[in-house]
Amino acid sequence: MDLPQQLKAVTLTHVRYRRGDHLGHFLAWISLVPVFISLGGFVSHFLFRRELQGIFFGIGLVISQFINEFIKTSVEQARPETCTLLEACDSHGWPSSHSQFMFFFATYFSLMGCKGIGFWFGLKSRWILNLLHWCLAIVTMYSRVYLGYHTVAQVFAGAALGGIVGASWFWVVNSVLYPYFPVIEESALGRMLCVKDTSHIPDVLKFEYDNARAARNNTKSD
Repeated sequence: MDLPQQLKAVTLTHVRYRRGDHLGHFLAWISLVPVFISLGGFVSHFLFRRELQGIFFGIGLVISQFINEFIKTSVEQARPETCTLLEACDSHGWPSSHSQFMFFFATYFSLMGCKGIGFWFGLKSRWILNLLHWCLAIVTMYSRVYLGYHTVAQVFAGAALGGIVGASWFWVVNSVLYPYFPVIEESALGRMLCVKDTSHIPDVLKFEYDNARAARNNTKSD
């Protein structure tokens, strides 16, 4: 039995870097940001927030990844030669799914901020948050080249595609689907899952804070 050929890593979290390379170690963790966003961010958002804007944001990321896989299997462009050491040659490289994910996320998040959707505390914090996720997107893109998983052309293709799909999906959600949000909220499934839309509220955090305090005061008075 040829055991090594029968073993395969889970590529979602399997990131290699050169031993002793501290920058590579850091960038390997950065490469896992899409996993943290997907599992930690959107799963916890659905469990505790159930905002329609966030749900459709997550659906868009899933659609973007399906588009990425379709293009990869159609183009079948190989990864760089370093894929042998990384045990990643059995998957295609163009376009980079990590870059596409992060630039979809950054584009969509920025457009939400421009429209005033979400937990915004004013213009200053909005720019700080935008700077943070764009920095993460750029560093993630760089990490895929530095670690040897992609060529420069592959990460730029993923970034461009992610930005285009992100902007397009934002338009679909907020121009085509948004009028149906009240219908989704009032549907049997929507009421059962307690999904809601608060994108019409300027400061959601302050709104929920005030209502939570009011509810507690009413409970004490009763």
